Amino acid sequence: MRNNLIFLLFILAGIASCKKETDPVFDKSPDQRINDTLSHYQQVLTGAPYGWRALVYPAGVPGSVYSFYFSFSDANRVQMFSDFDAASTNNIHESSWRLKALQQPSLLFDTYSYLHVLCDPDASHNGGVYGNGLGSDFEFSINGAQGDSVWLTGRFHRSKAVLIKATQQDQENYLQHKINRSIDSIGALLTYFHRLSTSSGDYDVSINQYLHWITFTWTEDGKPQQVTTGYTYTPTGITLIPAFKANNITISSLEQVKWENGAIAFTINGKPATITNTATPLVIDPAAAQRWYQYAIQNEKYWITASGFHADGKDDACHITDLPNYAFLTYYPQINGPGTSLDLLGFVIKQDDGKNSIEFGPGYSAPSFTTDGRIIFNDNGFYGDPANYVTAVQKTRALMADPQGFYLVQTGTSTFDMVNARDGKSWINWRTF
Repeated sequence: MRNNLIFLLFILAGIASCKKETDPVFDKSPDQRINDTLSHYQQVLTGAPYGWRALVYPAGVPGSVYSFYFSFSDANRVQMFSDFDAASTNNIHESSWRLKALQQPSLLFDTYSYLHVLCDPDASHNGGVYGNGLGSDFEFSINGAQGDSVWLTGRFHRSKAVLIKATQQDQENYLQHKINRSIDSIGALLTYFHRLSTSSGDYDVSINQYLHWITFTWTEDGKPQQVTTGYTYTPTGITLIPAFKANNITISSLEQVKWENGAIAFTINGKPATITNTATPLVIDPAAAQRWYQYAIQNEKYWITASGFHADGKDDACHITDLPNYAFLTYYPQINGPGTSLDLLGFVIKQDDGKNSIEFGPGYSAPSFTTDGRIIFNDNGFYGDPANYVTAVQKTRALMADPQGFYLVQTGTSTFDMVNARDGKSWINWRTF
């Protein structure tokens, strides 16, 4: 018993003699480590002698991508260019930036800049959605840096972005306005459909300059194919992000782009190619016209357009928006109820009480549908006060009466473009209401 007590006393004495302190894992406090990290990224961003190229992928527009150039200063000012549009490509903009610890190191652009344009809730500024813009970001968490790149994630929408250390040539390309935007000349082509002709095959191509989308449609082994990819502008043309493969070749860029003899000329993989006018698409959706017509009937809706026909390169070609108290133009199938025979192209006029009313317009019996996907409207007279049958209304009615009819191109769940089948030079953008 006595030996056990002595042994217990030795153990207790040993415990009492142990050091109560623990060696710290880090030699600096959390605040010091955060400040060191922010200081490191400050040096990285301001230490690039020729600035940074950047690619921003807005979360709200999958597949879209925009190119930027940034030059960060120690005074927390940043000068930038953007390829969003011609103005931001050619005019340098300066705003403020800072680094801040927000759960992780973050890069904030805290005054309005070209980055903010992509986030602007006014969709008229960026072609996005009202209230959300393109769903992009101007505050980014820093995921890390590797080599000459810094990887970022938007703090609100989770947009992805990457900064890539610029070369002297990159810097000169922006400062000396060497970015080639000749592909924008596609707007000078008068037809709705555009034909890309290459050494390996032909494609229909459409470009959304707001969203930086380019869509290629073609046939391969007798089957229709379609790819939509993002693009950015370069000193020689555009780069596709990502590239795609078609007809046994990979298309990653359009080089040496220029407007020439009424067409866009360039090279693909070193071989000549052009984009020209075409009246008829390579791939036709034969059910689109009937789908357009039935959609409004089945959903108890009608089709509306703000400005009517685009024709020969001009929006509102018939000048319907100049009509007194004009609100919008509607195509109302079976206006008297399901199963009735009258459709109306109605001119909607704002009333004194603030409400809208269909006041006049040409009527149509049931349209005809062709096997190659066209709709033909069968005019059966003008409805409403004849005094309203003015030039803008007459021109609109005449375009609708083309005996060749129209192709319908579905552009969204409830949006269609209606394209004149005779020459492809006039069309209407419809959406349901």
